[in-house]
Amino acid sequence: MKFLDWYLKISFGAALVGASMELFMIKTDDKVTVLESEKRAWETSPEAQALREALNPWRNHDTEAEKKS
Repeated sequence: MKFLDWYLKISFGAALVGASMELFMIKTDDKVTVLESEKRAWETSPEAQALREALNPWRNHDTEAEKKS
């Protein structure tokens, strides 16, 4: 019981930090939802697929090598 006040201060500080993190997550939930839906829409667009194939020309190389053998 010697350090009870120290433990109470630490637990209060941890609870305060946790509550502030939860409040931040609640406040930014709408913005994150919009950003994730925009990201999914972009990833499924033809422009993104063309860009993905242009940046990775070796993607189908393994499957073509298996077909030849």
